[in-house]
Amino acid sequence: MGEIIDIRTVTVCRYITALREGGSLPALAEADDDFKYVLKFRGAGHGVKALIAEFLGGEIARAIGLRVPELVFANLDEAFGRTEGDEEIQDLLQGSKGLNLALHFLSGAINFDPAVTVVDEITASKIVWLDAFITNVDRTFRNTNMLMWHQELWLIDHGASFYFHHSWTNLEKHAQSPFSLIKDHVLLPQATQLKEVDEQIKQLLKIEKIREIVECLPDEWLQWRETDLSPQEIRAAYIKFLEIRLRNSNIFIKEAKNARQALI
Repeated sequence: MGEIIDIRTVTVCRYITALREGGSLPALAEADDDFKYVLKFRGAGHGVKALIAEFLGGEIARAIGLRVPELVFANLDEAFGRTEGDEEIQDLLQGSKGLNLALHFLSGAINFDPAVTVVDEITASKIVWLDAFITNVDRTFRNTNMLMWHQELWLIDHGASFYFHHSWTNLEKHAQSPFSLIKDHVLLPQATQLKEVDEQIKQLLKIEKIREIVECLPDEWLQWRETDLSPQEIRAAYIKFLEIRLRNSNIFIKEAKNARQALI
């Protein structure tokens, strides 16, 4: 099973600045543990579903041995943001009271540039496998969503994963999709070891580990207006999606291999 997942909860005490990258308007903030975090808001864009995707994607990446900044649940109280001058940001903060998600801020990190840094074939294959598994559309040349920190590669921004949950229909069909958008993955050219890493990952990512990760999702994020499903039923749906996808990894591996062949 490996390490038991222990997600800390912090309270945000200082809003530092907006990070105007992408549409979700994350922020740099300080919490009551004196650490700085990149704060993702439940009141932004796709709401709690983006936080769910961010959390599941990040913790699955960590479980298979990839580097991800620590994820914490970040509490915003009622009064937070009332003094913020920017009206758009004030609305965002007011609409995000309660539990949000934050990533430990990697001070001094720089964006990964594929023209500068060569990623080894095993690591590249693992990251391509991960993004095909969680259906992450957002690790392209245009937007790599990776950082170099202390000469190590770190993964960030998994909020665009699990896009099936925006329609919440045909779950089994989505779970067995080949994920053709893998053709745009920034590391696909280096991903020569997909079959090998599939075997490695399945030793690390057991069904029990998937369940443990999904069970960490807070009830507060699982009360959706558009469904009568209970939080536990929603968790069960994510577990089912991931279990089916893991069992059928050969489908998305074949797609990624074919896409890679087309590049050569």
